[in-house]
Amino acid sequence: MDSSPPAAPLPLPEVSVPEVSIVIPARNEEANLGNCLESLTTQTGVAFEIIVVDDESTDRTREIARGFVGIRVISPEPLLNARAGKTWTGKNHALVTGADSELARAPWLLFTDADTVHLPGSLARALCEAKKERADLLSYSPQQIVVTFAERAVMPVVFAELAAQYPPRKVRDQNSGIVAANGQYILVRRAAYDAVGGHAAVATEILEDVALARLFRNAGFRVYFRYGADAVRTRMYRNWPQLREGWTKNLALLFPKPEFLAFQSCFWWSAAWLALAVAVYGTLTRHFLMIVLAAVWLLLYRRISIANFATANNLIAMAAGPPMFAYLLLRSKKAYADGHVCWRGRAYEVGKAKLKAES
Repeated sequence: MDSSPPAAPLPLPEVSVPEVSIVIPARNEEANLGNCLESLTTQTGVAFEIIVVDDESTDRTREIARGFVGIRVISPEPLLNARAGKTWTGKNHALVTGADSELARAPWLLFTDADTVHLPGSLARALCEAKKERADLLSYSPQQIVVTFAERAVMPVVFAELAAQYPPRKVRDQNSGIVAANGQYILVRRAAYDAVGGHAAVATEILEDVALARLFRNAGFRVYFRYGADAVRTRMYRNWPQLREGWTKNLALLFPKPEFLAFQSCFWWSAAWLALAVAVYGTLTRHFLMIVLAAVWLLLYRRISIANFATANNLIAMAAGPPMFAYLLLRSKKAYADGHVCWRGRAYEVGKAKLKAES
């Protein structure tokens, strides 16, 4: 996808006070940012402003953002010198910088990632949905775009397990005890965001989206979460190294028992392949009772299919995804046991509240 802005970008509409302030943290996002901004600047039906927080990028991120007329591009102070007394993750620091009330003037804030693409009219529809559902925090899980083999094998398994761990229906139940959000799309009411302390209150959290949603729920504010293919899509990772680093950072925090889940994934994957082999043998030898073991594959497919990927991706995930997912779970568990995770050129010492910049 082309990462450059349109040849003749149109200015954003002039508004005295927008209804939504869109905050986009961006660190080395030249491959994604142009498409994201093009999809946002053409939104209709609601007054909005866009703030891009260039988080110490070393590529063309800032240049691409400045190519769009009317977008405010800002830079936070260097992370290691920021906010004395607290250790911040880079994303949280960028989000707080962009959400400053002197910059973001609207009564609603949309936090969205630079690798997202927003469907026409989705911003106005999301705001209407938040108001209709009386949501103080509305979050969409975007449609996931997968291209490489690693993406197609791993992503359906990960999102199927996430759907099982955090069922959107239960997340929407304010009394369920289960709460979640997806940081790629979080729309919040400004007054509620300020009341819970915003991202400053989760400054040290690697999994800041879930932590923020928990803050809202604990404070009595309404959290609304659903699959949002009708609003936003994303390609989270473009190759195996990115995918491995990203899920290593997140999986041990998303799943409370990663070692057990890794064992469970491999067990059912092995059982499915064995059952399929027995079913094929039963077909060839006319032992039809053996054929029913093929139902194990149907059970595995049914579980993976809840992740909302195409059938071809589900089949690839069934064939190769579970052991890759198990590897990433155990790698994530080990990273947290060792006390550090890495993301976008920064190393975070987890559990020790200290950040170091990688050389």
